[in-house]
Amino acid sequence: MKYKFLEHTADLKFQAYGKNLDEVFKSSAYALKKVICEDRVKEKIKKNIKINGTDLENLLYKFLEEILILFDSENFILGKIAEIKIDENKFKLKTKILGDNAKNYKINSGLKAITYNEMFVKKIKDKWISQVVLDI
Repeated sequence: MKYKFLEHTADLKFQAYGKNLDEVFKSSAYALKKVICEDRVKEKIKKNIKINGTDLENLLYKFLEEILILFDSENFILGKIAEIKIDENKFKLKTKILGDNAKNYKINSGLKAITYNEMFVKKIKDKWISQVVLDI
């Protein structure tokens, strides 16, 4: 597992890991997906996402928020991140994600938003780590 859930008083908090920045963003997205739905999701629908941020935390926030917006507005649930490319100097992200209609799965209710509370994205030695708190 490339993420773990941590203790938090009222919300859900996780840390995600990767050998590089692309991998830690993928792991963060999969942790978010796990909160929404624990089922294995079929890869029937393709979505392309392009995001610009002001720093790595803002880029991660916007990426996870976009996944949540697709879920809330289009009933799209993430199954797999097929491609991801992050420019860490310009804070740009391009990705192709695959998923399905959420009506085909058991959905966990209660997730409201991504937060900046305690959020970080950093490299420690040769490993990338992100931390995110989700408002439930």
